[in-house]
Amino acid sequence: MLEIRQEKPKDYEEVYNVVKTAFATAEHSDGNEQDLVAKLRKSNNFIPELSLVAIQDNKVVGYILFTKIKVGKYKELALAPLAVLPEYRRQGIGKKLINEGHRIAKKLGYHYSIVLGSEEYYPKSGYVPASQYGIKAPFEVADENFMAIELNDTNLKIFGTVEYAEEFGI
Repeated sequence: MLEIRQEKPKDYEEVYNVVKTAFATAEHSDGNEQDLVAKLRKSNNFIPELSLVAIQDNKVVGYILFTKIKVGKYKELALAPLAVLPEYRRQGIGKKLINEGHRIAKKLGYHYSIVLGSEEYYPKSGYVPASQYGIKAPFEVADENFMAIELNDTNLKIFGTVEYAEEFGI
């Protein structure tokens, strides 16, 4: 049975290996996603409640991290990374991690989450081009790959260019 819970320090090594393995075959990867996670954990933009693991067969098989970003005057979230071990893909684990992250983010009062990723995958979880909300990437990217989702129906309209945590190196 799949369990999704907050990451614990004892999970760090397993998470490192899951992220490294998951991105080894990714179409778009710089190969450093696992090191980025380690850096973000030490950042002021790290939110422990939004660092989640998926446990199956008594091991970490998936991981998701949401960190603080700034859009205009608002603190919102970036989803990066989402990683599932190759042999556990296509079982809904990534979607369950996203949904649980969104549920917690809503409770914490965040309004939006942005993601740079597959235009085939993330829309299944409700992400649309961020430009529809007036949110811009701080780099050149195809509109369909820079996405956002409104987490709370607050009618809060934010707009501006995303400012990532400095650990992203953007």
